[in-house]
Amino acid sequence: MSFAPLTLVVIAAFIHATWNLLAKRAAAAGPAFVFAYNVVATVAYLPWVIWLLATREQVWNWPIAFCFLASAIIHLGYSLCLQRGYQVADLSVVYPIARGTGPLFSSIGAFILLQEAPTWLGVIGLAAVVAGIGFISTQGNLAAFRQPKGQEGVRWGLGTGSLIAAYTVVDGYGVKVLGIHPVLLDWFSNFLRLFLLGPLMLKRRAHMMKAMEGHWWLAVGVGLFSPLSYILVLTAVDMGAPLSLVAPAREMSMMVGAIFGMLILREPVNVWRVAGCATIIAGVVLLGAA
Repeated sequence: MSFAPLTLVVIAAFIHATWNLLAKRAAAAGPAFVFAYNVVATVAYLPWVIWLLATREQVWNWPIAFCFLASAIIHLGYSLCLQRGYQVADLSVVYPIARGTGPLFSSIGAFILLQEAPTWLGVIGLAAVVAGIGFISTQGNLAAFRQPKGQEGVRWGLGTGSLIAAYTVVDGYGVKVLGIHPVLLDWFSNFLRLFLLGPLMLKRRAHMMKAMEGHWWLAVGVGLFSPLSYILVLTAVDMGAPLSLVAPAREMSMMVGAIFGMLILREPVNVWRVAGCATIIAGVVLLGAA
């Protein structure tokens, strides 16, 4: 992976960690929050989409339409699956499994479906990133996985990780093979999600408004930052960076999140977090060399 796309992925990781800090404060709002920040994202990025459609030639066909729909369905499923996992199990179980297995599955999918050739440096870098995520998330304590809800957390984490892999491969295929502009892909996926989730929200409008009390500005922040983070990742793929390397490299957000936790939330610094950060940095260096 060359310097330019790797830089985009690193910037995306910082933005991803930032909007996750905002989303964490609105976790109780559930699907209502997901719908709210999708509305913000659709409205906020519409001028950019209009400009692209007016100045850039874009081929439209059925494969592209199916890619938009598949992306919307998978992204929505991912958001709801992750939320459900947090409802029935601990964050320390669901999140590391989801973020750790996501890049593994997506890289395997890239090797098989996109026929990207694996390299030893890439594979070692991928393994290092996943290991670093595990160090930061578990902090060396695997006892959470043996708790009564641990196995349920494992199932929801694996389900979420598989959806991360699915949308990474589908969107990567859309950008690299179908030639869809990253902004258009992300925007149309967001737009379709409104139609998929909208009927439920309209049916339960009073419940949605109550759930969103005090969370609207957080939805604005997530609606602005979340698409930008993912657009940068898709742009890196569009620039020619292998999806099998981009997928694990973007998980640097876990390292950034740990640093934010230490500096902003004053979470304790321990050897596992330091080791995790160092391991992820080493993994990203190897991915860049690959």
